[in-house]
Amino acid sequence: MTALKAITNYVPITDDIGTSGQPTQEQFADISAAGYQLVINLALPTSDNAISNEGSIVTELGMSYWHLPVKFDAPTLQELQLFCATLEAWRGKKIWVHCVVNARVSAFVYQYLRHARGLDLHAARSPILDKWEPKMDAIWKTFIGYSKQEVLG
Repeated sequence: MTALKAITNYVPITDDIGTSGQPTQEQFADISAAGYQLVINLALPTSDNAISNEGSIVTELGMSYWHLPVKFDAPTLQELQLFCATLEAWRGKKIWVHCVVNARVSAFVYQYLRHARGLDLHAARSPILDKWEPKMDAIWKTFIGYSKQEVLG
């Protein structure tokens, strides 16, 4: 677990969901060693520090990989719905979700935990979201304000 703390903005939001900014190639081995079974990448392939063969690295370590590239200036409700459905399908497994700095991840995971798992406002929030929310633009404020009905369809 100590090795995970070295990953940019690492936050273990629940026992089965870990979040962070972009891990290095070497840090994916630490994620695997910690028992994570699925890595979800919300960053664009052109994002800062993106690893072009990330999917291969992750799968060679025995984990599954899913890349859902979300434009930071244009996240969609459909992407959020797909994200929540995927996390629900993997419920009970250890999931690692990352983007560039853990901002968009903190918003996506917050919505999932609030609406699919029914966590209260405090338990669903990460310290990254708490720090970012006062600076959010209208697009992201709308995003974290989607209702349960909107998110889960």
